[in-house]
Parts: sequence; C-alpha cells; structure tokens
Amino acid sequence: MYNFTIGTETKYDVKESRFSLAFDFLKRKDLTKLEPGWYKLGNGVKASVQHYITADWNDIQFETHEDFIDVQYVVEGVEHIGFCTRYGLEVAIPYDKENDIAFYKEPKESGKVLLRAGDLAIFTPEDAHKPRCLAGSKTAVKKIVVKIPAK
Repeated sequence: MYNFTIGTETKYDVKESRFSLAFDFLKRKDLTKLEPGWYKLGNGVKASVQHYITADWNDIQFETHEDFIDVQYVVEGVEHIGFCTRYGLEVAIPYDKENDIAFYKEPKESGKVLLRAGDLAIFTPEDAHKPRCLAGSKTAVKKIVVKIPAK
C-alpha cells in the first residue's frame, strides 16, 4: 500500500535506489530478532526498530516530517495509523529540525488504515500521519520505520 497525495505520485519514485535500500532491509529474515534502535542502511537511509504498546486515538497527535519519507512496516502486532494531507492542519507543536517532526491538532476529517504484521504504509512530507493507535485493544507492536531522505 502506498499513500501518496495527488501531485506527489510522480515526485517520489519507489523504484529509486533509496527505496530499494528500505525494501531490501524489510525483506530480511531476522526482523523479529532485531533489537530496538537505529540501523544505518546507506545513502542517508536509516531504520528505526521500535517496540511499544498501542495507545488510544485521542492520546496521539498527527505528525509530519520535512526531510524524510517514512516507510512504516509492522513486524509483529496490529495498529491503526491515521492519515490526511498536512495542508490546512493547525500546528500543535512547531517543527523541530533536529528531530524532523512537527505535531498537529486533531483535524476535522482524516482516514485511518489498519496495519497487521507484514503490512506497510509510506508517508511523504506532504502527508500527516498518526501512528501507534490501537486497533480494538492495546497491543504490543514491533515496527520498523525506515527513514528515506525526501530530497
């Protein structure tokens, strides 16, 4: 599944080598054994292995990134991820360049996607997303977020 805002579908080519690094990493057979932390994949691409418990929709804010595209891949567990375009959203916490993240107040309208183990979603800088949301009940999730330079 790819989540591209209209107009960005030609801006990002998932056949480029920076995406190949991400997808090749996600094809590893040992993903369930990887320890939490950062893994450098080359060409500015890096992967964050995360373990967490999903949270209530209202306890999480939408976020965006300027410098990186997120490839969010669920290794174990299940979660909802909210999504919408970033344009027109009201900023809750301004952009933090060091961490490449800004947070937003809840929009009037948004969608959500259910990700199960083996599913992934791609979020570009134009996309606001709200990861880690529970899908039914709180669940332990192991996820890998691959950060691909947007430029």
